[in-house]
Amino acid sequence: METNNTSGTGKTPAIIAYLTILGTIIAFYLNQDEKKTSLASFHIRQALGIHISFYLLGALVSLFDSWPITSAFYIFILVLWVFGLITAIQSEEKSTPILGPYFQQWFTFIK
Repeated sequence: METNNTSGTGKTPAIIAYLTILGTIIAFYLNQDEKKTSLASFHIRQALGIHISFYLLGALVSLFDSWPITSAFYIFILVLWVFGLITAIQSEEKSTPILGPYFQQWFTFIK
C-alpha cells in the first residue's frame, strides 16, 4: 500500500472531514495552504458528499412514515461514513461504496 500522503497535514484534515459538516469545512481550510495533499482533498470530497447525501436523502426519507425505510437510510449513511473514516485513518484513497466515484466527479472544485 502506498502511504506517501501520510504527513500530519494530509491525514489530519482527512480524518477531521468526517466529523460533522463543520469538520468538513475546517478540513477544507486546513488543506488550503502550500501543504495541500491529495489524500486530504480526496477525503474532503468524500465527506462533503456523505454529509450532503445525509441531508438530501434524509429530506426524501422523511416523506415516508416507515421505520424500515428510515432504518435502511441510517444504516446506509453509517456504512458510508464508517468506510470513509476507516480509509482516512489508514491513509487510503478508496471511494465510498455506490456514491464515492460520483463525489469525486461532482466536487472537483476541492483540489
